[in-house]
Amino acid sequence: MALLRPPVLLLALVVSELHGLPWFINISESQGPGAILYSFPVNCTSYVPTLELLYVRPPTTFFNPPSLNRQQKTYMAMVTLSSSARLDALAVNHYRLQLRLTCGRKVLEPTLSVGVHRDPGYSPCAGQFANPGGEIIQVRETVTPGAQLYTLLLPGLQLQRAQLSINSAQDPPYFPGPFSINGQGWLLAPSQGLKGQAPKVFLLDVLVSFGQNQSCHRMLKVKVLPDPSSQISFLGQAPNVTILEDLAPGSNVVQVRARGLDVRYEILSPVPCPLFSIGREDGMVRTTAPLELAPARGVAVTRLQVKAYERRRPWASVDLDVTVNVRSVNRWPPRCLPAMLVTEIPETTPVGTVLKTFTCTDPDSAGSPLDYELRFDSPPGPASLCLRGRALEVNATLDCDTPGACFQHAASILVLDGGQPPMTSEVPVLVMVTPVNEFSPACVPRTFRIREDAGPHTLLGSVVGTDKDYPHNSIEYYISGGPTTFSVDRLSGEVHLLGSLDYELQTLYRLTVLVTDHSQDQHPTQRRSGSCTITIEVEDVNDYAPKCQPPFQELTIYAPLGHSVEVTKVSCWVPQEPQRRAFSYSIVGGNSQSRFSLQGPILVHKSITWGPPWTEQPHTYELLIRVADAGPSIPHLSTTATVIVHLIPWSTSTVTTRTHRSPVPSVMTPLLVTDVEAFWQPEPWFVVVLTVTSALFLLALGWLFSRLFQGLAQMPQTPSKSAQALLLNSIQGTEESIEGFTEAPRTEMPRAPSSVMSLHFDGRAQDSRTGREYLFNTLTGARRWL
Repeated sequence: MALLRPPVLLLALVVSELHGLPWFINISESQGPGAILYSFPVNCTSYVPTLELLYVRPPTTFFNPPSLNRQQKTYMAMVTLSSSARLDALAVNHYRLQLRLTCGRKVLEPTLSVGVHRDPGYSPCAGQFANPGGEIIQVRETVTPGAQLYTLLLPGLQLQRAQLSINSAQDPPYFPGPFSINGQGWLLAPSQGLKGQAPKVFLLDVLVSFGQNQSCHRMLKVKVLPDPSSQISFLGQAPNVTILEDLAPGSNVVQVRARGLDVRYEILSPVPCPLFSIGREDGMVRTTAPLELAPARGVAVTRLQVKAYERRRPWASVDLDVTVNVRSVNRWPPRCLPAMLVTEIPETTPVGTVLKTFTCTDPDSAGSPLDYELRFDSPPGPASLCLRGRALEVNATLDCDTPGACFQHAASILVLDGGQPPMTSEVPVLVMVTPVNEFSPACVPRTFRIREDAGPHTLLGSVVGTDKDYPHNSIEYYISGGPTTFSVDRLSGEVHLLGSLDYELQTLYRLTVLVTDHSQDQHPTQRRSGSCTITIEVEDVNDYAPKCQPPFQELTIYAPLGHSVEVTKVSCWVPQEPQRRAFSYSIVGGNSQSRFSLQGPILVHKSITWGPPWTEQPHTYELLIRVADAGPSIPHLSTTATVIVHLIPWSTSTVTTRTHRSPVPSVMTPLLVTDVEAFWQPEPWFVVVLTVTSALFLLALGWLFSRLFQGLAQMPQTPSKSAQALLLNSIQGTEESIEGFTEAPRTEMPRAPSSVMSLHFDGRAQDSRTGREYLFNTLTGARRWL
């Protein structure tokens, strides 16, 4: 049954007064030794408090002296049952404990009232029969056979229908006959009687069974006494005395007296008896040697069997058991091994690990039980370590991963003996918790952007590493492999640019950054590592201006009235960066009267409807078109393309002989006329061959003329007509041949209109489609291919 606990009362002797006294608790008679009856906190911050048990009413040894255990800033007081506790509500149902609590100069004496109530499910063996040492029954040898000797059952056990039986052997010849127990719980004498059995003692093991699987064993001693009419007898019961161990030899212990004539006394057992003796005539038991409990463990309790007999009739005798208890005198405090504990443990030590088991002995009383108490001198208090019996154990998880959490646990183990006065020994304890590198560091992947024209040592950003171990910032950064274009600061994690970047060569870099911790373990070599990937994106910076092909255009268009005409499309790109396609187009010059506009790269002529009279006059426009980068990259570089447009108004009566695009009637697409002049441009090898051939031909012709002149010189000064005619024909034939050779290419060229041929060519350009160069006239737009 659980204890009825009153509300916890905080005893604050320094700042407040104790209230709510006295205390009342109710417990069951089934509570056994060591049970905690009552506990309450004591707040005594400036002193070490003491708690004493002054007395118990009615007197009993069922209660231990109260204990005080420190818990952080307070003390916890506990009242427990002793090892000899045998509660019986039928015998005593109320105890009153007077306590004394001291904190510095403050002294309080609270009273604890303990009520004992019956437990229907628990029925121990009651009365004197419940004594574990057994009950002694003395009967005369003249007792009637089968007579009632002892009542074993109390009324409470009778109601529970208890069954009693004797389990021990009762074999002859020692037993004259068996003892028996009737249904009423009476012990009956043997049917043969006990005549002549004095001074025998019969040991009976009685088994009491009651309830469901509940029983108890008890010993019953039946001592047979001789007939008083023929024998002497002792006056009084068997004495049980207690003396101190510092009693001097020859000191009186106890005196026994027997009734008879000229009685003498002697010790029957133990023989020999080195510690005690008895006066033959006066029956005084005295000490004969120093009583030191430490060297002689059998000194604590001595049972003397004393015999009294008549000097004239030695056979007329009687025996008496005298028990002498020697109580130690507390002169020395307990001695412990080790006398001091200094140890180191890692923070990963499991809960329940035994750090040390202390072995303490009491020099005054070897083998006597000792009490151990753990007191902390510094934080974190009793949560980390605990004392279980004599073993110091780890009580909670140790953690060094928060600031100030790795402590040196300074404590003391107080060892108290049970002597009078009580003496205490203190064992200093220092437990140092060392850090352990438990976790690997980690970092978050990041992405950095940098312009391709950034210079060396440019800071891109920082890699931030984290570590659950303390200190959390003990991290070093390294780059694992990868390009040497970048570096990371070993301590700060800052990423810097070392070399130059080129967006056209590489636009993306991926670096693996290793994060390694240090100084987080007792052993410097115990290090852990982690990694993450950072991405570096190179931002494009315009290095080259766009180029237009061709950079110069000259066009002739025929514009119908009231309609817009698509003149040309400006084709531009960046040869070094062909992926760049975003450009902006604007007319920056030559657009008088705003007759032209741009729709992206397409140049459009906007026709204006003129009211009558309207003069149809051709007009030439020299337009400057600025082409610039339109993407996010800066700076925005640009170039200028020149377009010369010869605008000729167009009507239905105009006859054209040029190549043109047929308009679609449904859409009313204006007529676009383009002058195309064919020309012959030989290959370079053909020019070389032609030059060499012409040189050889001229040499041959010179040689021919020289031979001819030599022939003429040899002729008479007045040649004949036939010779002159021959010479003239020869010269004319030669001139005709030369003229025919020089004009051969000219016959391959188509004849241009007389109005265009009459103009001179004052410009030179390159065709955007074929790449061939040509000469042009800026007024008429006439071209001559080269």
